[in-house]
Amino acid sequence: MNLFDTDKFSEILHALGKNKLRTFFTAFGVFWGIFMLVIMLGSGKGLHNGVSQGMGDMATNALFVWTQPTSVSFKGFPKGRRYNFNNDDTRALRDNIPELEYVAPRLQAQNTVVRNERTGSYNIHGDYPDMNEIDPVNILDGRFINNNDIEQKRKVIVIGKRVKNELFDADEDPMGDYLRINGVYFKIVGVFSSKKNDRQAENENQQIFMPFTTMQRTYNFGNIVFWYSMTSHKEIPASEALGKVKKLLRERHSVAPTDDRAIGAFNVEKEFKKMQTLFNGINGLIWIVGIGTLLAGVIGVSNIMLIVVKERTKEIGIQRAIGATPLAIQTQIVLESVFLTSIAGYVGLVAGVGLLELINYMLINFGASGEMFNHPEVDFNKAVSALVVLIVSGALAGLIPARRATQIKPIDALRDE
Repeated sequence: MNLFDTDKFSEILHALGKNKLRTFFTAFGVFWGIFMLVIMLGSGKGLHNGVSQGMGDMATNALFVWTQPTSVSFKGFPKGRRYNFNNDDTRALRDNIPELEYVAPRLQAQNTVVRNERTGSYNIHGDYPDMNEIDPVNILDGRFINNNDIEQKRKVIVIGKRVKNELFDADEDPMGDYLRINGVYFKIVGVFSSKKNDRQAENENQQIFMPFTTMQRTYNFGNIVFWYSMTSHKEIPASEALGKVKKLLRERHSVAPTDDRAIGAFNVEKEFKKMQTLFNGINGLIWIVGIGTLLAGVIGVSNIMLIVVKERTKEIGIQRAIGATPLAIQTQIVLESVFLTSIAGYVGLVAGVGLLELINYMLINFGASGEMFNHPEVDFNKAVSALVVLIVSGALAGLIPARRATQIKPIDALRDE
């Protein structure tokens, strides 16, 4: 039997068209199942994208460490003692903890920045080049801080795009120009934009980076380090590196080994894993609900095909009487089931993807994207896989009615009214 016989498909269309309303509602169940699966998958991805973009391209194994007042008396030092990290700590971390890939000490201050008659108050960060490996920004023009800037304590800065927009006219090139910060003139060597979104991006775009060593000298910070940004090597858990970092810093600053409050820390890897677990759970729930909805539609197809077989008992009997084989009868019924589920599933898939594209267009062009939802999309392979599963399910749904059809005896079928 030729599966691609046009007469056979004309017969299928004729059979399904005998009761258009019933066929429509049966197909709608399949359509709605795959449509909702696509929409839910796209929405889950949009939620994931929104949260991920909120992090920018920050390393997922990043660690942040800072000092806090001690909570335990130790070695003659009283409870509540305040202390600071320093440059020697930086060298000790790099020399004694091989699990760390990047170590970036940081300083921060807020200052009024002056250019000619224009002024603005911005956050100033003293950084090492490693910082752009840990929490990178988009360099729009020029460059980021480099090692020569650190070693030579150069008076150079990299400014955010909002700083540029507020202190320079649209047709002015800030590269090579100077800004006055804390009474000292700094040369602009780069302009950057944040990779994050919404308020985080706004805050980051009005920051200024300068070499860490330059900021220590300009602000008379001595050898103080405010806090550390660092990452572990890819194959090493960040929590393992963090434990060694805390142990080393406690020893260097005479902090009690049991004092968990004296060193504040934030482990991005730990939070990222929690987020991944959450999204894996959401995706699992989406697939359970989606597959359940699809199965409901497929079962509906199977039930309708059973009714169709019952209604066509006499027709099937005539086909058997004139020589149609059981395989031919079964193939005909299965083809009708597959045809119905395939068409309905394809339309549902296209409608779902189309709606996601419309939502994405509105988010982009009407500024409706938020911190928690961005660029909803569905993976093409997953969508096609769902459609293939649906077609296979349609074939399986047609097997029971097909077996029922071949069990009809020709003589009994011809007597059927």
